Amino acid sequence: MNTSTALTCFSLTTENHIAHLVLNQPEALNTMHPTFWRELDEVLTQLHRDGAARVLVISSTGKHFSAGMALETFAGAIKMDDQSPEGRAAIFDLLTDMQATFTKLETLRIPVIAAIQGGCIGGAVDMVTACCIRYATADAFFCIQEINIGMVADVGTLQRLPKLMPLAVVKELAYTGRRLLAQKALGYGLVNEVFDTPDAMLTAAMQCASEIASKPPIAIWGTKQAVHYARDHSVDESLKQMGWLQGAIWSNRHVLEAVMAMKTKRAADFPPLSGLRSFRDIA
Repeated sequence: MNTSTALTCFSLTTENHIAHLVLNQPEALNTMHPTFWRELDEVLTQLHRDGAARVLVISSTGKHFSAGMALETFAGAIKMDDQSPEGRAAIFDLLTDMQATFTKLETLRIPVIAAIQGGCIGGAVDMVTACCIRYATADAFFCIQEINIGMVADVGTLQRLPKLMPLAVVKELAYTGRRLLAQKALGYGLVNEVFDTPDAMLTAAMQCASEIASKPPIAIWGTKQAVHYARDHSVDESLKQMGWLQGAIWSNRHVLEAVMAMKTKRAADFPPLSGLRSFRDIA
């Protein structure tokens, strides 16, 4: 089923089991304000529950992927109270809520591919580090901007980036606020590939998404679960988890279908992930 949804900060289309979320406020450099955050959270929640899409591609419009958090937000819509212990404690809860939105990218039941052009700044780095695969244009750069405006990056960059590239490089970027250019990011392993143009990058992202969408969704789900678990646990713990995981989702039908499709050179037919219902939604 193909669908299209227009939002304030994004457009969302789903075609051939590929969801494509586009940041579409280039005149504002796709900055992140409360509406951005609310819409992103709602989209990710819906994609997670539906189970129809098998992969999510996130791309952008304009000169920059995103200039990060809209600074005027902290002067207006979100007031950070540092004048009392109660106010400072509330900062913790606010950040926990914001962190949870980007964590949804990481815990989404399907892989997420980020296609990054131009600047990926501040909160945008938090966002893309929670994705599975990152493609970039030759003019792309990454900047931990928070240190340049007198604060610590606080929505995931400092926690996820050290798992993606050398720690000493992360420290240099985090302490200085320097820009990491696309080719260096490729060398460090932050991005998978660099392309000359946004069009070439998006084509490659969609090709990768199409390949992922052709696989059994439950096997992709299991693979994402295993990779993320192994990242944060020992080999022994991860092997034990793999045994339980494989035992839970193994399907002779899926294996046979995949083999027969290869032999007959046809597209394989796999069932989608089941839709999720919250216990709160049950009458």
